[in-house]
Amino acid sequence: MTARQRIAFQGERGANSHIACRDVYPDFDAVPYPTFDECFSALEEQAVDLAMIPVENSTAGRVADIHLLLPRPTVHIIGEYFLPIRHQLLGLVGATLDDIKTVHSHPQALAQCRAGLRALGLVAVTAGDTAGAAREIAEAGDPSRAAIASRLAAEAYGLEVLRADLEDEAHNTTRFLILSTENLRAAAGIGPLVTTFVFKVHNRPSALYKALGGFATGGVNMTKLESYMVGGHFVATQFLADIEGSPEDPAVAQAFEELSFYADHRILGVYRASRYRERQRLEPAPVAMAAAPEVAPYAANRPAVDRLAVDRPALDRPAASR
Repeated sequence: MTARQRIAFQGERGANSHIACRDVYPDFDAVPYPTFDECFSALEEQAVDLAMIPVENSTAGRVADIHLLLPRPTVHIIGEYFLPIRHQLLGLVGATLDDIKTVHSHPQALAQCRAGLRALGLVAVTAGDTAGAAREIAEAGDPSRAAIASRLAAEAYGLEVLRADLEDEAHNTTRFLILSTENLRAAAGIGPLVTTFVFKVHNRPSALYKALGGFATGGVNMTKLESYMVGGHFVATQFLADIEGSPEDPAVAQAFEELSFYADHRILGVYRASRYRERQRLEPAPVAMAAAPEVAPYAANRPAVDRLAVDRPALDRPAASR
């Protein structure tokens, strides 16, 4: 009997990362780890086959520290997934909103519900993750404490939803990256692609301007550019970037060639763009996402059941290119 493949996520069972794993890889065993660093280590040590890691949220912004973990040399991005986040205010069975004094959850979840918590007059208390906060509330048995977590967490820990969909913004969505130790690069021509890379500019005047010039002149669309400090030095800056296209495209290849004159860089992954991106282009104003999420990466050819067909990186076939 073939052992089930495993995918790592940060948090406890019932976390949004757990939901993302179940959406994209329902036939994998989802394995929880307390920290992001432990997820990456499990992947590198081949204790798991993949990892599902959140990188940014449409309301609260970048997930802390992920940009520092992504450049690990044996880790590669093979796909992305956008999960609509619906936060529930969870309390003990029988508790009411009037009983609640403090709300416990991950800092990202608290930030995404800031206005709602203020309106209810509740004190926010940070926790390691959303599902872990729900478990702690259930174990504590204190009706004055509540958690912000998912409906899956409510079911897992026997809690009651006191206020549904507490998130401040209807568009509240988290982008996840799917990681592997295999460099499964999507081939050019199979559809819209995203290339993610990191680069560190040399400490010279106009280095960043010159480094990015090839992307501008080649008409390559850069959809993400973030800077962060490296090694505690204020004079050295590393950047994390996403572009549309593949290094196999002539314009992209030329842009990377020009980049190499001014910066050290490494490509972290080339993968199929989620169809969520195209939906956003067609919807200029933020709208509430459907309850059934649209799934990510590339071809698995499995039937659609109550949602869009699942396109995901397949580990049981050779990569399009390496």
